[in-house]
Amino acid sequence: MSDSGAMGTMRAVHKHVTALAFSDSNAAMAQLSRYTDDLKRLFREKEAALQQIEQAHFNSLTLLSRAAEYRDDDTGVHMDRVGALSGLLAELDGRNSEEVRLIRLAAPMHDIGKIAIPDNVLKKPGGFTIEERRIMNNHTYYGAEILGQSDIPLFNMAAAVALTHHECWDGSGYPRQLRGTEIPWCGRVVSIIDFFDALTMQRVYRPAFSDETTLQMLLAERGKKFDPGLLDLFVSNLDRFIHLRDDINAAEREHAALLRSDATQLACDMGL
Repeated sequence: MSDSGAMGTMRAVHKHVTALAFSDSNAAMAQLSRYTDDLKRLFREKEAALQQIEQAHFNSLTLLSRAAEYRDDDTGVHMDRVGALSGLLAELDGRNSEEVRLIRLAAPMHDIGKIAIPDNVLKKPGGFTIEERRIMNNHTYYGAEILGQSDIPLFNMAAAVALTHHECWDGSGYPRQLRGTEIPWCGRVVSIIDFFDALTMQRVYRPAFSDETTLQMLLAERGKKFDPGLLDLFVSNLDRFIHLRDDINAAEREHAALLRSDATQLACDMGL
C-alpha cells in the first residue's frame, strides 16, 4: 500500500474511532443525567417521607403534651404561648429560620413529662415535701425519655428542652445542675419564656402576677436562674412579647366563645 493510501486508511479509522467515542460520550452523559434525575427524585421522595414521619410523630406528641398540660392548666393555651414566644426570642437572638421553626414547635412539649406525675403531686397547691419535690423534678427525665426516641432534629431539640428548661445559669437548677453554656441554648430560651408565661397566667390556686411584677422577678434572677444575654434581649423587647401573648389569649377567647355558641345551638336544636 502506498503512503497516501495508508494515510487515508488511518484518517478513516481515526474518524470512525472519534465518532464512536463521541457517541459513547453522549450516551454516558445521557445515562449520567438520568442517574442524576433519579437521585433527585429519590431525595425528594425521602424528604417528603421524612416530613410525613415528623408530622405524624409531632401530632402524636403534641396530643400527649396537651393531655399533660390539661392536667395542670384548664385551657392548655400555655403550650401555645410558650411555643410562639420562644420562636420570637429565637428570632431576636439572630437564629436562622430552621432553628426558629424547631424551637417554636419543640418548646410546647417542654412539660410533656408531667403526664407521668401523679395528681396528688402535680396539683398540690402548697409546698412539696422532699419526696414530692423529687417526684416532681423527675418530669424532666420522663419528658426527655418520651421525646428522645427519634433521630429527627425536632424531637432531639424537644428532648433537650424537656430535660434542661429547669437548669439554672449559676448551676443551681435541676436535674443535672448544669451551668452557663453547658445548658443547651434551647433550654435557656424556654426557661425564660416558661417562667414569664407561667407567672402571668391565672391559676386555680393564685391570681396572675402583673407584667411589671414578673419583670422584676425575672431581673432578680439575671445571671442566677437565667442566661443574662437572653434575658436582656427579652426585657428590651418586652412589649413585643406582651403583644404576642395578648394576641394568642384573644384568639383563644374567641375560639372558646365559638365553641360555647356551637354547644348552645346544638342543645337548642336537640330541645335541651
